[in-house]
Amino acid sequence: MTPFVKAFFDEATNTISYVVKDPTGTACAIIDSVLDFDYASGRTDTRSADAIIEYIGKEGLNTAWILETHVHADHLSAAPYLQEKLGGKIGIGSNITVVQDTFGKIFNEGTAFQRDGSQFDALFEEGDSFHIGQLRGDVMHTPGHTPACMTYVIGDAAFVGDTLFMPDFGTARCDFPGGSADTMYDSVQRILALPDETRIFVGHDYKAPGRDVYAWESTVGEQKARNVHVGGGKAREEFVEMRQTRDATLGMPKLIVPSLQVNMRGGNMPEPDDKGDVFLKVPINKL
Repeated sequence: MTPFVKAFFDEATNTISYVVKDPTGTACAIIDSVLDFDYASGRTDTRSADAIIEYIGKEGLNTAWILETHVHADHLSAAPYLQEKLGGKIGIGSNITVVQDTFGKIFNEGTAFQRDGSQFDALFEEGDSFHIGQLRGDVMHTPGHTPACMTYVIGDAAFVGDTLFMPDFGTARCDFPGGSADTMYDSVQRILALPDETRIFVGHDYKAPGRDVYAWESTVGEQKARNVHVGGGKAREEFVEMRQTRDATLGMPKLIVPSLQVNMRGGNMPEPDDKGDVFLKVPINKL
C-alpha cells in the first residue's frame, strides 16, 4: 500500500514531522513531533504541534499512533500534548531503556526516574508490526546514531529518523553515548536492502552545499546510488573512518540538554517541585 504522507518542517530545529495516513480510511500516525522551546527564556510553545492538530482536524483524521524514531537530541517531543488532544498510542523502540539508563546517570536522576520505558505506551522490538487502519507498519531496529533508533516501514515508505539524511548530505553522527559508526553502517545496509522504489523520509534536513531548498524525500535506489557517505557500495572501513573523523569536529546540538531530559521521559517534563515549578539540569563536563 502507498500511504499518504504530509510533512511539517520546523526550521528552528531542521526537523521534519510527518502525518502518515491510511489511503483506504481516516486513520493516521504522527512521526517525530516537535514541541517548540526557547532555551534563553526556558519557555515552551505548541505552535508546531498545533499545526499538526489543525491539519488532522481539517482532514477528519483519527490518530492511531504517535511514533518516535529515537530519543532526539536536537528538539523536544510534543507526543504527550498531541496524545491529550488527539488520542493514539505513543511508541518507541524497546532500547529506550538503554538510553534511559545512560542519560539517567548523566543527569543524576536518582531512583525516582523510571528506566523501564513505562513513559511510553508501546516499546517496539525488531520485527514487530502495527496498524494504521488497514495500513501495516513494520519495525526495523537501526541503531548507530543511538541504541534505540528505529525505522518504520509503512507500506512503500520508510521513516528513517536520523539514520540517513538526503543523499547529498549523508548520514547522522554516531558519537553520542551509545552510538557507533560500525553499527550505523550495518543499519544503513539493512535500509538499503529494501526495494529500490521504497520512499525514504528523513528526520532532518540542513540544505547540502549547492542546494537552495529543504528536502526530505528520496528513494532507496537514490540513496544507494548517490548518498555521499554510503552510496556506491562504500566499504565499511572507509565509512567508519569518515564518520569518526567528521564526528570529532562536531559540537553538541543546541537543545541537547533539555531535549534528552524531556524525550527520555516520553516527551514529559521532569516532575515539578513542591511549589509546582519544573526545572531542567545542566550536567557539567558530561556531554
